Amino acid sequence: MINNKILITGCAGFIGFHLAKLLINKKIQVIGIDTLNNYYDKKLKVKRLSILKKNNYFKFLKTDISNFKKLNLIFKKNKFDQIINLAAYAGVQYSLKFPEKYIYTNELGFFNLLELSKKYKVKRLIFASSSSIYGLNRLPFDEKQKTDNPISLYGATKKNNEILAYYYNRQFNISMFGIRFFTVYGSYGRPDLSIFKFCNQIISGKKLVLYNRGNNYRDFTYIEDLIENIYKLMKVKKKKNFFKILNISSGKKIKIISLVKILEKQLNKKAKIILEKKISTDIPASLSYSKEIKKIIKFKKPTNFLMGIKNFVNWYKDYYNVK
Repeated sequence: MINNKILITGCAGFIGFHLAKLLINKKIQVIGIDTLNNYYDKKLKVKRLSILKKNNYFKFLKTDISNFKKLNLIFKKNKFDQIINLAAYAGVQYSLKFPEKYIYTNELGFFNLLELSKKYKVKRLIFASSSSIYGLNRLPFDEKQKTDNPISLYGATKKNNEILAYYYNRQFNISMFGIRFFTVYGSYGRPDLSIFKFCNQIISGKKLVLYNRGNNYRDFTYIEDLIENIYKLMKVKKKKNFFKILNISSGKKIKIISLVKILEKQLNKKAKIILEKKISTDIPASLSYSKEIKKIIKFKKPTNFLMGIKNFVNWYKDYYNVK
């Protein structure tokens, strides 16, 4: 199914980088776009890009998906076989400070991609949704549950993406997979996510705040598992127009206080833990068994969590020269 150029938005981001690397190593042409914004450490994004640019199958264009005019020129000059939209502002706390950024990128930017996919007759669009849209739903989360009550702006923008995508699929025959991610972790990850952030706090000796007294749970997904499953979705052969919303997760929930204990052991250093009460924008637990995607592809067996953490910590120590 992969016959031409692939467009990856958010290519300098955590997931975009790993997916682009996988594809270009398979000699698939990738055009990656990114704003290189300062949502988190820009040096990390530049480092990811420098790795991708070593491969001739990759081309980078600095562009904001909320800029329709510039995006249109890219579509006009390139015939894309598939689009993978991974560009977004993520996280809950940041959205409380800068809500307008979430609307411009997550909603207007996605709308631009849908319009241009229609205009240039793109065959397939795979877009990032999020487990955040489940809000306070019962566990395990599954794709058939109602998702009308997200408890964060980020979750709301992702819900709106799914609604817009459904309309464009039905009205203009653009085949789509929408993927609800579950707390992705791994090398070159996002510094604002728990595992990376906890490592920084433990190593630096800063206070590590755990809300809900560390009793929240998360279904953590290892990055290599995620991108392998996305790649398999890209290869799915379907003649008829389709629209599928899919969870990708490990199927296991890990208590946050337990995660900290694992990191303490791996880093050989105690954390300065502060236990706080729960906050209203935080989802207490996430868990999914990824049932729907298993009907479509041979789902990659999830990496053992302890092994995944060990791999991340080894990368972290090497990248930051931690002894």
